Amino acid sequence: MAAHIYSMIKLMPILLAVLYGLVMYRFSAWRTAKALDEQSTELADPKLKRLMDRMAAALELPRIRVHIYEIDPVNGLAAPDGRIFITRGFYNKFRAGEVTDEEMASVIAHEMGHVALGHSRRRMIDFSGQNALRTALGMVLSRFIPGIGVWIAGMLTSLLAARLSRSDEYEADAYAAALLTKAGIGVAPQISLFEKLEGLTRTNGGTMPVWLMSHPKTADRIAALRALEAKWIGAPPART
Repeated sequence: MAAHIYSMIKLMPILLAVLYGLVMYRFSAWRTAKALDEQSTELADPKLKRLMDRMAAALELPRIRVHIYEIDPVNGLAAPDGRIFITRGFYNKFRAGEVTDEEMASVIAHEMGHVALGHSRRRMIDFSGQNALRTALGMVLSRFIPGIGVWIAGMLTSLLAARLSRSDEYEADAYAAALLTKAGIGVAPQISLFEKLEGLTRTNGGTMPVWLMSHPKTADRIAALRALEAKWIGAPPART
């Protein structure tokens, strides 16, 4: 009996961490949905609608709905509930002529890939699970390495999160490439957007936003797209 109680006490940090993860998942989902509801409106742009209708037809869907999220950073978002968002900052770049309509369509297709492949919902779960893992590891490692155990736990979970995120980005890129090709738009807008993305997303201080750090290298993403394009048309991939 005493041994059983002792085992339960040893497992308590892990059980608490799992409970914490579940609570954080619910809270994060609620907070994300609330922020998006309060700060977004449906996109109504004739030039983009024309391309969105072509992608909808390629997927045999009646329409594709996209929302403008009223924040300044340049980004596209796929919410856990399946909604697609373009930030106001990104849309302003399009209105200013820094991004073409086909390049914006490639962003929408990419975010649709995250939704179709289940990334957007899984990322929310992963985020909560990583918080739980970070907490549990921090508790365990702190017993053996006081002072830096929590730091090591944070570093390990951050590396895991970045690896999962990069894998998702490649998959969403491939989905978007297939959709854009089927819609007669092609992968060229994806590539041209990647080539200018770093400049578009730099802040006033000259540094890239944190979200880009969890994405694959731009050159690698472009190479992957060119390899896909070459495979589909039966030609050798272009050299970068």
